[in-house]
Amino acid sequence: MLTLPPLLFALQGSESYAVRVAQRLGCQLARHEERDYEDGEHKCRPLDPVNGREVVVFHALYGDGRQSANDKLCRLLFFCGALKDAGARQVVVVAPYLCYGRKDRRSQPQDPTITRYVAAFFEASGVDRLITLEVHNPAAFDNAFRMPAWNLQCAELFAEHFAPLVGDAELVAVSPDSGGIKRTEQFRQALERQLGRSVGSALMEKHRADTTLTGTLLVGDVCNKIAIVFDDLISTGETLKHAGNACRKAGAGRLFAAATHGLFTTGSQLFDPPIFEHIAITDTVPPFRLPPDCVTRQLQVLDSTALIATFLAENGAFDCV
Repeated sequence: MLTLPPLLFALQGSESYAVRVAQRLGCQLARHEERDYEDGEHKCRPLDPVNGREVVVFHALYGDGRQSANDKLCRLLFFCGALKDAGARQVVVVAPYLCYGRKDRRSQPQDPTITRYVAAFFEASGVDRLITLEVHNPAAFDNAFRMPAWNLQCAELFAEHFAPLVGDAELVAVSPDSGGIKRTEQFRQALERQLGRSVGSALMEKHRADTTLTGTLLVGDVCNKIAIVFDDLISTGETLKHAGNACRKAGAGRLFAAATHGLFTTGSQLFDPPIFEHIAITDTVPPFRLPPDCVTRQLQVLDSTALIATFLAENGAFDCV
């Protein structure tokens, strides 16, 4: 019996990303319906038959002007439940940006560990597998999910971007805090593979009390070198600023930054005044909070859809990428 390829669905707000993945896989998005009711409730249902099929659902769970992260999460969970009720054999969620990834531990008495609760929601809705990009804490992510869940890392993608820009200059990969050491080390190793030579490393001291950042110690030599501050996401941008200013003070010759998810919750504050020659992000979250001229001059947005398409092709029923 011929095995049918998976059906790909994209909920409202994630269509553009999903279409680009589908194009790489040589297929089109399946049809579905989303309806909003007067009291704020909603429903989503597939319009193409899903009985006995493997189904892939795309939804990036960041808040925007139309829906909050909570709204998107709720819609995704309900839609996955509807797919299972309609007979879908397997439901795979692709969430390029996964919400609540930063609330993964107790920092105060009686604190919630929301990453674990989100994992339970996915499991209760019948989701069989989850694919996401560059989670905040890989260990907490691995421990939260009992179903198969994959965290695809973007170190190689950023290394491919920066390698042609640095020439023969000495290069240092900078972690903006102790929590990002392993992530930055993966990026450093990817740069070494791309360049065929050694790349240095540095670490910025950071302590956070509410919204205040402190810490002045920069471990590592950046003087007269190209420094690239590497992180998983940009929210207010204060962490990148903190590390970038320290690198400037320590004599860095050129300064760049990179992060997979660009939330930019305070708008263009990170770029006023600009510290970095440019900041590279991926397309998991569109930079909708930034003015167009800021995106054009200060930002480089990298296409991450090949990572998703390749992973689906290697772990699903697609013939090509």
